[in-house]
Amino acid sequence: MKDSSARDENSRKALIGDQLPSDSRHARQLARRQLMAEAVMAEGTMRIEDLTERFGISLMTAHRDLDELVDKGILRKTRGVVSAAPTSLIESSEVYRSARQLVEKQAIAEAAAAYLEPGQAVFFDDSTTVLQLVPHLQTRVPLTVITNSITLMNEMKGTRDVTLLGLGGQFYNWCNAFMGPVTTAEIRRLRADRAFLSMSAITDDMVFHQSPEMVETKRAMFDSAAMRILLADHTKFERRALHAMGTLDEFDVVIVDDGTPPRQVERMKAKGITVVVAPLPRNKPGAAAGE
Repeated sequence: MKDSSARDENSRKALIGDQLPSDSRHARQLARRQLMAEAVMAEGTMRIEDLTERFGISLMTAHRDLDELVDKGILRKTRGVVSAAPTSLIESSEVYRSARQLVEKQAIAEAAAAYLEPGQAVFFDDSTTVLQLVPHLQTRVPLTVITNSITLMNEMKGTRDVTLLGLGGQFYNWCNAFMGPVTTAEIRRLRADRAFLSMSAITDDMVFHQSPEMVETKRAMFDSAAMRILLADHTKFERRALHAMGTLDEFDVVIVDDGTPPRQVERMKAKGITVVVAPLPRNKPGAAAGE
């Protein structure tokens, strides 16, 4: 029995290891925190010591990860126990979104990159789907990129021939981005060639988000760009959110992955919406499987 339990534990740790991306320390850290958050949300409450065993990390690393999740409003931590925080913004958090539908987001971003041309000024929102455009920028420089996302700023700061304009305002830790009246005022003083946006949910051919501040920020980018491009993986059609930003037919292009139900694609096209369906690489894990 003891040997069997040890094998089970080793198998579980190996599975977690397979789920963590190996491309960068930051990516592994975000993915681990997402898995930790999902584990706690599934259980309701967990002992911190149990999390160290499950993820094969030190107590210090566990506390550092959990403190970040607590700061973002996802979890609560008291006396060696961690629990899920009752908040509607959990699914909007950078940690929660970072590794969800990653293959789909990469395919959508590759298709979206076709709308980038050298010399353009572009708005990039804080979404993890738009973040996947970063690897494609080097072949389309020079570019001026305008964003409110600290994550995106950090990812792009090493990209040559990209002029990076960071939008200020009130900082929101849960999404690692700036929003609010100062941010939208800055956006409205600018004019860009493209706005690349993603939202939390699509319902009744309208796009929604859980955060009203996020809606205002994205809408300001939308209104200040000559061409508006929506990036939406198939799960967005299965979700609901509270605050509407606009209708699908206001966008110049809607890019989805080929996991999107054909009826959704055909309905959009019937309404005159330009829809691009990004094919998924079938040889990658999860290809057949959030913003």
